[in-house]
Amino acid sequence: MTPPSEDSGPEERTDALPPAHPERDARLADLMARVASADRRAFDELYRATSAALFGMVLRINRDRAHAEEVLQEIYITVWRQAPSFDVTHGKVLTWLTTIARHRAIDSLRRRAAQPATISRFGGLDGGAGGGPGAGEGERDLLDQMPSDEPSPLDLLDDANRAHALERCMSQLSGEQRSSLALAYYQGLSHSEVAEHMSQPLGTVKSWLRRGLSSLRGCLDRAAERLGTMGRAV
Repeated sequence: MTPPSEDSGPEERTDALPPAHPERDARLADLMARVASADRRAFDELYRATSAALFGMVLRINRDRAHAEEVLQEIYITVWRQAPSFDVTHGKVLTWLTTIARHRAIDSLRRRAAQPATISRFGGLDGGAGGGPGAGEGERDLLDQMPSDEPSPLDLLDDANRAHALERCMSQLSGEQRSSLALAYYQGLSHSEVAEHMSQPLGTVKSWLRRGLSSLRGCLDRAAERLGTMGRAV
């Protein structure tokens, strides 16, 4: 089975996801079944139908657009390879895709947070290799010469920490709050679409969202305070 090409970038214009509806879920399930049989045309249709929503979610987690595009390609390569293992009786296609995208986006932050230590080793070339007095200065010079509009190593670490905090805080919410927030903010559904998707009254869904956001905000504020304390101690 030939995997999809990794050098094709995300389409700037993709088919918008239709409102939450059984017809959409059935269409995506049919496409996924065909993708599992190595149907490349079905894979292209699945990409056009879902990539805009997934790219938006990745970009909210990983704010660098070029890197987010790379992550999007990783997501769909994973989808192509794992499609045979997807079981439509255990969940919806879009939920499965969103889970893959979120994990890939968070993993990309972790990888980027680890990269500066590797890059900084080259700093010793300017100021004396082997950890001598000039090595530290060389490392600082290298980092100082990075373009100002690029995230610094500390920024990348902050991003990774925030991603970890968000994942931890989301896990502390009730199942209803977590699901409604994921649909509204990860998948971009309106409140009425979330209510339809979850087969619940609109007022109930709004209550879940309001309470979930309040709990999430409090948890993230506490996490930010802890991270700030750790940063001052460094």
